[in-house]
Amino acid sequence: MRKIVECVPNFSEGRNKNIIDEIAKAISDTVGCTLLDVDPGASTNRTVYTFVGDPDSVVNGAFNAAKKARELIDMRHHKGEHPRMGALDVCPFVPVANVTMQECVECSKKFGKRAGEELGIPIYLYEEASNLDYRKKLPQIREGEYEGFKEKIYKTEWKPDFGPQEFIPEWGATVTGARFFLIAYNVNIYGTHNQAHRIALDLREAGRNQGVPDIFHEVKAMGWWVAEYNTAQISANLTNYLVTPPHLFYEEC
Repeated sequence: MRKIVECVPNFSEGRNKNIIDEIAKAISDTVGCTLLDVDPGASTNRTVYTFVGDPDSVVNGAFNAAKKARELIDMRHHKGEHPRMGALDVCPFVPVANVTMQECVECSKKFGKRAGEELGIPIYLYEEASNLDYRKKLPQIREGEYEGFKEKIYKTEWKPDFGPQEFIPEWGATVTGARFFLIAYNVNIYGTHNQAHRIALDLREAGRNQGVPDIFHEVKAMGWWVAEYNTAQISANLTNYLVTPPHLFYEEC
C-alpha cells in the first residue's frame, strides 16, 4: 500500500507573490509531490504550504522549496506579526497513511542533514525528532526569534543538529521534525488587538503565567490585529484535536 507523508513548511514571506509562487513551483515540480494548499498572510508576512507524497519525494520537495527560499528570501528585511526565526521557519513531517511516526522522524533528519550540508543553514530538530527536553517544543527553540539567534546560536546548548553553528543573517535558522496532525484555527473577534491577546493568554496551554491554570491543553494561541481584514484575531494551533477539538475552542473565544 502507498505510503503518504504530509509536509507543512512555513516560510517567512507572505507579501511578495513572485517569491510565494516560485516556492510553490519548486514543490509542485518535484516528482512524487502533490501541492495541496498555499496560504499566504500579509500581516504575518508568512506563507504555509501543504503537500503530500511518499517519504522520499516529500523530503525532496521540502529540500527544493528550501533551496528556492535560500535564493529569494532575505530575513534582514523581514517584518511581520508572526513569531519567526528563519526564512524557512518550521518544516514538519506528518504521517498520513501506511507510515509510522518514526518514518517521519527519519524524513526530518534526512531533510535536515541535506539542507544543513548543501544549503549551509542551521537546522534544529523538534517534537518527535528531538531527544532534548529543553528544545523539543517549537516555542522553546524559537524563543528570542530571528533577532535573538544572533547570540543564541553560539551558546553550547543551542548548537544546531545539522548545519553550521553560525548566524546566517539572510536566513536565520530552521526547525524540522515529526508531529501529529495540527489544526491551525483562527477566530475573528469584534474587539481590539489587546483584547484578542488577553483572550489568547487565557485559552492557551501555557496560560498567563506560572500558577495560573489554563483552560485548554494542547493549544498554542496568540492575539493580533489582521490589517487586511480590519479585525482582531485569535490565532491558535490545536496540536491535538482529540484533546481540544475546534468547536470547544471556538465556544470559549
